[in-house]
Amino acid sequence: MKKAILYSAMALATMSLSSCGDDFLTVEAAGAVSESTLMNDQGIEFLLTGAYSSLNGMIPGQWSNPANTLANPVFGDMLGADTNEGTQAGDQPDWNALEVYSITAANPYILQKWQAIYEVVKRCNNILSILNRTDAISNPDQIAGQAQFIKALWLFEGIRMFGAAIPYVSVEDYDANVDPQVSNVDESGNYVYIWDKVEADLKDAISKLPATWGEGNYGRATSWMAKALLGKVYLYWSSPYTGHNGTNASKLSEAKSLLSEVLNSGVDAKGQKYKMLDDYADLFAAGHDWDGESIIDIQLTLDGSSIFTSAVYGGYYTGFNNTGGTGINTGWGFIQPTYNYVNSMYVDANGLPVADFESRDVPTKFTEIYETQPDGTEKLIERSIATDLTLAVDPRLDISMGRAGVPFLDWGVAPEAAWIRSFTNAGVYVTKKHITRVSELGGQALTNFGTSNVKNHHLMRVADVKLMLAEIAIREGDLNTALSQINDVRRRAANSYITALSGVTKGSYTYQDKVNGTTHNDAAGNYIIGLYPSFSSESEAWTALKRERRAELSFEGHRFFDLARWGDVGETLGKYVAFERQYLAKYTNNPGNFTCLPIPLNEIRSAEGRFVQNEDWK
Repeated sequence: MKKAILYSAMALATMSLSSCGDDFLTVEAAGAVSESTLMNDQGIEFLLTGAYSSLNGMIPGQWSNPANTLANPVFGDMLGADTNEGTQAGDQPDWNALEVYSITAANPYILQKWQAIYEVVKRCNNILSILNRTDAISNPDQIAGQAQFIKALWLFEGIRMFGAAIPYVSVEDYDANVDPQVSNVDESGNYVYIWDKVEADLKDAISKLPATWGEGNYGRATSWMAKALLGKVYLYWSSPYTGHNGTNASKLSEAKSLLSEVLNSGVDAKGQKYKMLDDYADLFAAGHDWDGESIIDIQLTLDGSSIFTSAVYGGYYTGFNNTGGTGINTGWGFIQPTYNYVNSMYVDANGLPVADFESRDVPTKFTEIYETQPDGTEKLIERSIATDLTLAVDPRLDISMGRAGVPFLDWGVAPEAAWIRSFTNAGVYVTKKHITRVSELGGQALTNFGTSNVKNHHLMRVADVKLMLAEIAIREGDLNTALSQINDVRRRAANSYITALSGVTKGSYTYQDKVNGTTHNDAAGNYIIGLYPSFSSESEAWTALKRERRAELSFEGHRFFDLARWGDVGETLGKYVAFERQYLAKYTNNPGNFTCLPIPLNEIRSAEGRFVQNEDWK
């Protein structure tokens, strides 16, 4: 089966150590498992494997789904206007409620993410507790550093999801063996923000972790991963958040220092100096894991034919809804790109993003022809999609997703009408970044789905760091540095595009590479990309930065969290909903302005007054 950073298959046997009750802050007695089983190198590795497996959303007692994973297709991409739920109307109503911004504290998907976060915190505290009570572990500092990194990674996820006023469960709380009575407010009712607690865990992890682990351990946490994550924590800590989330202290200088150190001196899991890959498309192709750009990855391998542990998105949600003529069942057809996202990739004659993309019509149309049956019912007899490929777009668009008439990896020209379950509910596009090529399935059984990806999922990579440094430079008024970092990312993007299939569209379209001064006549659509000549104002630089993060990092789980920390949710998502409802009638709600999701109602009730709802959802 497909596994997330599993160093020993026997570790699955230890998953039962942590139960999955409603209240994930209730701690079971550490003595529930034989001490002799755990207080040795093998036992502690089993527990550590359980902590690592959480990155893929594999939480015991829950069916792996997109709500649990750090890849964030639901909370990062969908809430951020890059994808919709996909599939058919009424499928997965709790997910659909989030999609249309009908958000409440009672939504089970929100509860599942909360539970996942605190389940992992429990696993990590269990490891740290055992280390404190035995001398039988060979490398206790390295084990502790890994547990602290994973704990911090998930608590940072908690901050991004629910705000920084969430419970911090310490090892001492865990060792109490009873409900630790952790609260998110102090005795005066003021929120207790946990930024500094996550910072402390990461600083401790940095001091204990090695720079690399060597062959066979590429997914393990390293000191460079911890430094990069801490730099990102500092940037979020310093972000506006519309005045919420306990972000009064400025940590920009710390963020800049750490992220610069990572970029200039850091090495990846294989010991290679960090760099951007030459080809953007290679980031999402097999054979390019740990090639210099990956900083924090969800490590994946293809082994067997299990479908429910096959991808970071859980199950096979993202696979398009057909066999693609291969005989391989590709998936359920969830998580489809939005019309708004596609239009945001329009470019001008210089290959720069157009400003008025939300006032333009979408370039893709669909047709459904019905025939009235003798009993009066309507039978669908023909479906088709047509895309205007003459309109110039950023070449990253077709590398990241599928449009009609454009080659889709080695599955054929996509998307065929049958690949999409409902045009009227989900639109006409399909995701591509995380879909495996047919040739990469390696002869596995046909129960392997198109999302059985042999390619790691990137949680943080070099281009992301460069764009974070560009953001810091803009805030400091250094527009030249911001320009340089953004153009570096665009310069790499110019190195790849989708070529046409011979006899289909070849020779009809061109790729104008304004970066290198070349034109290619074998493109699958009209593409143009160029560099920004300069930024005349901070406002212009901000606009470029925000558009670049969306283009470069689409479908990698970032965008909602960017909008939230910038304080852009209300304005940006309001425009998105107004645009999208022209094509998909389900978008009727005003999203409102918020910076995080509500703390789940179940958790507030079970906490008996210890939890206070965050500022956005009181």
